[in-house]
Amino acid sequence: MTATDHAHRLLAIAARAADAKGGEDLVALDVSEPLPFADVFLLVTGSAERNVVAIADAIVEALREEGQDVARREGRDGGRWALLDFGDLVVHVFHREERMYYGLERLWRDCPAIPVAPLIERDGATGSGTTSFS
Repeated sequence: MTATDHAHRLLAIAARAADAKGGEDLVALDVSEPLPFADVFLLVTGSAERNVVAIADAIVEALREEGQDVARREGRDGGRWALLDFGDLVVHVFHREERMYYGLERLWRDCPAIPVAPLIERDGATGSGTTSFS
C-alpha cells in the first residue's frame, strides 16, 4: 500500500507552509504500510521555540484554508515539539534537540521517503528555510 493522493496533496501544502516559515530539514515518510491511521509523516525542524510554534501555526492555517482541519494538536505550548494530526498526514515540528533525541527517521527508517523539494518548488518559490530534503 502507498500513500493516497489526498495525503500527498496535504503534504505539499504543509511542506510549503513550513518552508515559508523557515522550517529546516523537511523529511516526508510514507508510513501507510505499517500504520493504519496515517499515510504520511512530515518531519520539520524549527530553529527556536518561537519558530516551532510559527511553523506549526502556519501549517494549520494553510491546511485550514484548503478545508482540512487539524484533528489533534499536541505539544505546541512548550515550543519544543508540536504534533499535528490531519488524518492522512501527521506533522511533527521539532526543535533541533528534540528531533535528534526522538530520532523518528531512525525509528521509521524502513519506510520509503517522499521527495519534498519538488512539492515546494512546484509553485516556483521557496521560503527562507534551509533544506535537506529526502
